[in-house]
Amino acid sequence: MDTATSRPDTATPHGKGGISYREAVRDDVPALVPLVESAYRGDASRGGWTTEADILQGQRTDSDGVAAVITAPDSRLMVVERDGEIVACCQLEHRGEAAYFGMFAVRPDLQGAGLGRQIIAEAERRVRELWGAREMHMTVISVREELIAWYERRGYRRTGRMSPFPYGDERFGVPQRDDLEFELLVKPLT
Repeated sequence: MDTATSRPDTATPHGKGGISYREAVRDDVPALVPLVESAYRGDASRGGWTTEADILQGQRTDSDGVAAVITAPDSRLMVVERDGEIVACCQLEHRGEAAYFGMFAVRPDLQGAGLGRQIIAEAERRVRELWGAREMHMTVISVREELIAWYERRGYRRTGRMSPFPYGDERFGVPQRDDLEFELLVKPLT
């Protein structure tokens, strides 16, 4: 998934420019942090449908968190560009026979046009090619029913396996509810 294997895609959300994929580098951190924040937190996130603004306030990530994903040995942060501008990203992490999909963010004004569907398909292709992954795993806040339903339409299934939300750790946001937890979703890639 290095820039040498970046693959342009002919699909063009909203009829504008081609989409290309590449691996993030440290110089992308200043553009990636506000992208992730805009997709999930604050008023800007309300322009799309993936907002968490009603359940979490504060930050979703920070420069250190994004840089850690970029530099971790078994992790890749896939950047999606349209006409040279970063419009989306997702984390791919090698975990044995599975890969983990996270930090998925699409610019709010581009949500709902099919770009997310393209990105997740490309991510699945890449983890099969790069690591021979047989499954894709992700965790989603369990109260995000609309988002979970979107992933289910892409072939992911709910496992009922929950993990606690990190209450008290403001690096992940300030919860507005006391019932947050993560559910593991899984999709076979074979």
